[in-house]
Amino acid sequence: MEYITEKNRIYAIEGGKEVAEVTFPERNGIYVINHTYVDDRLRGQGIASELVRRAVEEIEQRGGRVEATCSYAQLWLARN
Repeated sequence: MEYITEKNRIYAIEGGKEVAEVTFPERNGIYVINHTYVDDRLRGQGIASELVRRAVEEIEQRGGRVEATCSYAQLWLARN
C-alpha cells in the first residue's frame, strides 16, 4: 500500500485506487483531524491508526498543534 501526503491530507492507494484517507485542515497553526476513511474491505487492519499516526507526525514536523473532531482520531489521540 502506498501512502501519499498532501498539504492537508494523507491517503492510501492500492491497486491504483484510493482506499483510505485522513484530512487535517489548518487554521492559525492548528490542524484539525476532521475525517478518516478506510474502505470496508480493509477495515480492522490498522490502516486508520497508521493514517492518524502519519498525520500527527506531519503536523508536528510542521510545528503545528493537533486537534481532532473526527471521533476515531479523538480516540486515537486519547490512547496515544
